[in-house]
Amino acid sequence: MNVQTRPPRQPLNGVDTPTLINTINFVAGQPDLAKFQFRASNEWLDGTHSRTTMRDFTGAGGEQTHVMPYSAESDHPTVLCGGDRAPTPVEWLLHALATCLTAGIGNIAAARGVKLTKVRSFVEGDIDLRGILGISDDVRNGYSDIAIRFEIEGDAPREKLQQIVEQARARSAVFDVLANGVPVSVSVSGK
Repeated sequence: MNVQTRPPRQPLNGVDTPTLINTINFVAGQPDLAKFQFRASNEWLDGTHSRTTMRDFTGAGGEQTHVMPYSAESDHPTVLCGGDRAPTPVEWLLHALATCLTAGIGNIAAARGVKLTKVRSFVEGDIDLRGILGISDDVRNGYSDIAIRFEIEGDAPREKLQQIVEQARARSAVFDVLANGVPVSVSVSGK
C-alpha cells in the first residue's frame, strides 16, 4: 500500500500539529488502530430529566479511559412539560454537529499552516413536534432540516478558509451520521 506522509508543521491554533500529523501518518500504516468504539451510559433522574456519562471507549488498539468521566444532562423545556434543567436531546445533536465541525476546522487549519483568529457557528434545526407527540404519522419525529452557518477569520484568503470549512464538513463524523444515517438497534434487559 502506498501511504502518503504529510510534512511536519509547528503547533498552531492550540493544536499539537506535529502529534496530529504523526498520528495520521502512523495510523495510515496501521489501519486497525483507527477502529474505535465510543460509549455512553444514561440514567433517568426524574420526569424528562436524565444524565449521560461518558467514561471510556476502545481505540488505538485497546481500552481507553478519559482523564475524568464527563457527564451531560438533558431535559425538556417547561413548554413541553419538562423541568428545563438542561438542553433537550435534539439541542445536544446541534451541539454535536457544531463541535465536530469546529474541531475539524481547528485541526485542518493547523495542518495547513493557517492561523485562525475567529471561528463561530450558528446551528438551527427545524422540527415539527406532531411526529413525536403522535398527532400525525405523516410527520417525521426528527429534524426536517438542519442548517449551520460559520463565521471564520484567519491569516488566509477567504477562499482558503472556505476550503477548510468544506474539508471539515467532508471529514466530520457527526455530519456523516446525520447526512447518511446509521443503523441503530434498541434492546431491553432487566427485570
